[in-house]
Amino acid sequence: MKKSQRLGAAIALAAAASLTLASCGFGGGGSGGESEGGTTLDLLVPSYSDATQGLWEDVIDGFQKENPDITVNLEVQSWDNLESVITTKIQGGEAPDIYNGGPFAGFAADGLLYPAEEVVSSDTYKDFQESFLANAEVDGTAYALPLIASARALFVNNALLEQAGVAAPPTTWDELLDAATKISALGGGIAGYGMPLGSEEAQAEAAVWLWGGGGTFGDAEAITVDDPANLPGADQIKKMIDAGATQADPGSTDRSPLMDIFIQGKIGMQVGLPPTVGQIADNNPDLDYSIVPIPTKDGSPFTLGVMDQLMAFQNDGDKQDAITKFFDYYYSSDVYVPWVQAEGFLPVTKSGAEALGGEESLAPFLEVLPDAQFYPSTNPKWSATDAAFKALFGQIQTKPAQDVLTEIQAQVDAG
Repeated sequence: MKKSQRLGAAIALAAAASLTLASCGFGGGGSGGESEGGTTLDLLVPSYSDATQGLWEDVIDGFQKENPDITVNLEVQSWDNLESVITTKIQGGEAPDIYNGGPFAGFAADGLLYPAEEVVSSDTYKDFQESFLANAEVDGTAYALPLIASARALFVNNALLEQAGVAAPPTTWDELLDAATKISALGGGIAGYGMPLGSEEAQAEAAVWLWGGGGTFGDAEAITVDDPANLPGADQIKKMIDAGATQADPGSTDRSPLMDIFIQGKIGMQVGLPPTVGQIADNNPDLDYSIVPIPTKDGSPFTLGVMDQLMAFQNDGDKQDAITKFFDYYYSSDVYVPWVQAEGFLPVTKSGAEALGGEESLAPFLEVLPDAQFYPSTNPKWSATDAAFKALFGQIQTKPAQDVLTEIQAQVDAG
C-alpha cells in the first residue's frame, strides 16, 4: 500500500533498503513489445523487504517456463524513489506494462490504464474480495487489481512498560502520552513512542493521529487536509513531541529504521504492520512484545487500512493477452499465497484468505481490519496529497500544526 493507499503502502525494509535496490532498469513499455516472435512485458515494483526482488524473480521464472514466448523484465525501486520513477517513465513515453504501486486514480483519469476486468480472466476477477475491488474503482470501474492488504496496530515492548510502571497498554491518547513519557524517562537512549514523520511514510503516521481524532483526508470528490477536524490529531502530535515522549527529531525520522530500533528493544511503543512480526522473529526473537489496537482520542476502534495494487498500462494492444496470462498465473493460489506469506501481508483473494486463515501472527491485524479507514486513493489528487504529506508534514515538529495542514492543502490545490 505506498504504500496506498497504500499497504502503500511500506514495509519491512531495513535501513539500507530505503536506497534504490539493484534493478534491471528496463527501457519502458514502449520499447520492445515484440521480439523474436515473442512478447516482452516490463514490470516495475517497489521493495517491500530485502526478499522482494528474489520473490518476484521466482514468480517470473515460473511464469516464463509456462509461457516461453513471453519475457518479463523486472525493475525494483525503493518506495522513496518509486513515484518519481513512474512519473519520469510516463512523461518519457516509457510507462511499464505492469506497475505495482499505490495511487492510481490519476492514471485512470488520463486514460492510461486498462480496466481491471480486461486484463484478468473472470475466474481470477471473481476471486478478489469485493471490498478490496471496490477500493480500486473510479466511477464504478476497477482500474487496478488489489495486490496486498494490511492494517496497522500498536507494537508494545512489554518489558519497558513494566519497568516504567505502566500497568497496561494504552487505549486513549491521554494514556499513550502518560505511558510514553514514563518510558522515555527511563533514560539510556530509550524512547517512549516511535513517531516517524520523515518522508518515507509521513502520510501514514499523519493518518494514525488525524483520523484517530475524528479527522479525514477527504474522499473521491475532494481532498480536505485543512479540515478543522484534523487539528486535534495534529495538536496531539505536538503534545507528544513537546513532552519528550518520542524519539529525538521525529520530523525527519523514517519508519523503517525506527522500527529497527523498536526491534532492538529501545522503543516502548510504535505503530507497525504485519511484516514487523517476521522482522522481530528474524532479528530479536526474544523480544517481549504484544500487539494491540492503536490508541485514539477517546479509545474508539480504528486502524489505517492499506491496499497496494497492480495495474496495467495501455502501451501496446498486442500485449493485453500476455498481461492477462501473467496476472492469472500470479494470482493462482499456489503462486500468490506463498508470495504474500513471505512478505507478511494480508491476502486480497478469497482463496488466499482461506489458505492463510489459520496464521496466528495475522490474527491481531485481521481483528482490527473491520474498523479500517483507507486513503482517498480514488481521488485524482491523492498522489499529490501523498507527496505533500511526505515533503511537508515533518515540519509539524517546529511549526504550528494549522500552518502545516494549510501548506499541505495549498500544495495539493496547486496540483
